[in-house]
Amino acid sequence: MIEALAFYMFASITVAAGVLVISVRNPVHSVLFLILAFFNSAGLFVLLGAEFLAMILVVVYVGAVAVLFMFVVMMLDINFVEMRQGFLQYLPIGAVVGLILLVELAVVVGGWHISPEVVAAGAAPTPDAASVTNTQALGQLLYTHYVYLFQAAGLVLLVAMVGAIVLTHRKRTGVKKQVIADQLARSAAQSVKLVKVETGKGI
Repeated sequence: MIEALAFYMFASITVAAGVLVISVRNPVHSVLFLILAFFNSAGLFVLLGAEFLAMILVVVYVGAVAVLFMFVVMMLDINFVEMRQGFLQYLPIGAVVGLILLVELAVVVGGWHISPEVVAAGAAPTPDAASVTNTQALGQLLYTHYVYLFQAAGLVLLVAMVGAIVLTHRKRTGVKKQVIADQLARSAAQSVKLVKVETGKGI
């Protein structure tokens, strides 16, 4: 009963947060709902007995949300001064997201005390879980049967990272950039110019 209740709670909030991520117009609100969706997806992984994937989802992706938000700010040219001035208007959305996470934590902790057999079932998702841990079994599977697909996924992520950097640092007209090679190649005659100013015609 507790496991089914936790599943429906995590699943419904994940779907609702995912819809809000792509429907809200404010990028700050979108980031907050994205963090909420990641935390609830991690809760679903815990219910499946994949605690390693849940921790990776929270540590890696929630941490990467800050980098994602940085790219959004850089590409959309958002004014930081206006964002700081409008802190109070983001406070209700942040409070709602925090309250939802607090309620979910209370339900999970309460479920552990009400039915401890759920925790034992989640900690042993495979028949040989007593001899092989979840992390060890996942590593054996990824680096043996799916090693080429794992490397291909890493290559796709590398290309995506390079593409995001190229889009962010695109050339703009009228913007001066420092060229180190041109500076080092200049001679003293090119760098210094002596001008003889007539008396009374200076600044």
